[in-house]
Amino acid sequence: MCEHHRLVKTAPMPSTKPRRFTFLLLDRFTMLPFTAAIEPLRLANRSANCNLFSWRLVGPGGESATCSNGTRILLDGGLDSESPVEHGDVVIVCGGTDISKEAHKPVLNWLRRQSRGGAMMGAVCTGAWILAEAGLLDGRKATIHWENHDGFAEAFSEIDLYRSVFVHDGNRLTAAGGTSSIDLMLHLIAETHGDALAAEVADQMLHTTIRTDQDRQRLSIPTRIGVRHPRLATVIARMEANLEEPISPAQLASDAGMSTRQLERLFRRYLNRSPKRYYMETRLARARNLLMQTEMSIIEVALASGFSSPSHFSKCYRAQYGGTPYRERGTGAAASAGR
Repeated sequence: MCEHHRLVKTAPMPSTKPRRFTFLLLDRFTMLPFTAAIEPLRLANRSANCNLFSWRLVGPGGESATCSNGTRILLDGGLDSESPVEHGDVVIVCGGTDISKEAHKPVLNWLRRQSRGGAMMGAVCTGAWILAEAGLLDGRKATIHWENHDGFAEAFSEIDLYRSVFVHDGNRLTAAGGTSSIDLMLHLIAETHGDALAAEVADQMLHTTIRTDQDRQRLSIPTRIGVRHPRLATVIARMEANLEEPISPAQLASDAGMSTRQLERLFRRYLNRSPKRYYMETRLARARNLLMQTEMSIIEVALASGFSSPSHFSKCYRAQYGGTPYRERGTGAAASAGR
């Protein structure tokens, strides 16, 4: 019997065979979400003093994978590995930058085969994009890194997208990136082997708060802007929720129970810009994410960011970022091709 089961009366007995995880490492995957996923498994084995989990690394080519910081990771095999995924295994897609360029047919077909074979399918960081391209998240709940949220929502409208740190929907798992992989794995460890083991692993990792699927990815608005002013936070929240159809400053002020002049003074005092300027910068940031992450046309990006005129959008974009949306997209494509 594993040592930790003496402490957890309600935990189910482990099977004699470790539960196996297969990590699919795509080119330019992000290292932090990957390591944050694999370390809790190692620590769970160490704390339990037996092998509750095993893992292997695979990827196109089968030799090595290069993450976004340039580090190369040796793989255990390729997509035609002689050790196929088995029923009950967990497959985790690890994505990173330029994720849409990694949706190659062999990768998508491999994922579909593993799903048909009974594997639980998961993803960390932008890996959810690849699961979506393979059709494995259709009609499911999922999450992805907040920076990719808008582009994902535009590309895959049939997926119920959340902004939580992770989502567990039946045999589908998605974690948003960064340290959210820790929380997803602690969730799986607790589900299978009890809360006490999950807490022990979290303690080993100095992970002082175990987040649930109800926790959101981003810092609270007061923390992000460095200002604790309830009405200012309320107005900014409304702005962020209404980027496609912007609300006028007069309406924002009225809804917040203040005059337009009071709203102006509030933004000038705490953020050194007008409400209109802050709103514009937020909309342009969304437009830039859509340009870099999707194949949406310039006019579609403009409309999705609250601009009714492409020329006005281009003018505002140039003033903010020093180049036109057309040039931004062309430069981004060229840079990606050169990596």
